[in-house]
Amino acid sequence: MNDADVSKQIQQMVQFIRQEAEEKANEISVSAEEEFNIEKLQLVEAEKKKVRQEYERKTKQVEVRKKIEYSMQLNASRIKLLQAQDDAVNAMKDAASKELLRVSDDKNAYKALLKGLIVQSLLRLKEPAILLRCREMDTALVKSILEDAKKEYAEKAKVKAPSITIDNHVHLPPSPSGTDSHGPSCSGGVVLASKDGKIVCENTLNARLDVVFRQKLPEIRELLCGKVNA
Repeated sequence: MNDADVSKQIQQMVQFIRQEAEEKANEISVSAEEEFNIEKLQLVEAEKKKVRQEYERKTKQVEVRKKIEYSMQLNASRIKLLQAQDDAVNAMKDAASKELLRVSDDKNAYKALLKGLIVQSLLRLKEPAILLRCREMDTALVKSILEDAKKEYAEKAKVKAPSITIDNHVHLPPSPSGTDSHGPSCSGGVVLASKDGKIVCENTLNARLDVVFRQKLPEIRELLCGKVNA
């Protein structure tokens, strides 16, 4: 083999090696670009996920704040409504209390009412000896009906008429006056107790009004202000 053939073979080998090197370089370049694109896509998706998570977190925070604000406003509205209910009920009770002051104006009707209150108290106490307290202004009226009340009780309870002592030392407070409207007062009625004072039946008009209002309070609230949703 002469020099020309050797040189030709060397050139062919160089060209082959160069071609393989170029192909390998292209493969490496393509592979590197693919890996870069994959990594870039992964980074982009990771950042998108972070953005979505942050958006969801802030959205939840906003929703929580809105719920808290709504709950606070709702509670404030309920408190205002309940206060308005209380004001209306108290105004109604005050009006009823003022009406009680007129009960004793009709002597005949008040006399019958006192008798009924005494009999009712005796039926509750069922004691042989009773201490009775009334307003000082009602003492004479109570004395005038006491025997009839004892007789009626004895007939209803089928027992012997009790001994009733009117307390002439301690009286129920008088009706409220303009000079002392905030002091103790009583619109009428009686308080009966056993002799030892352990059993007491308060049957004043004011006490009866309190009992009625406690019993009827749900109906009164609904009548005045409607139902409140829980």
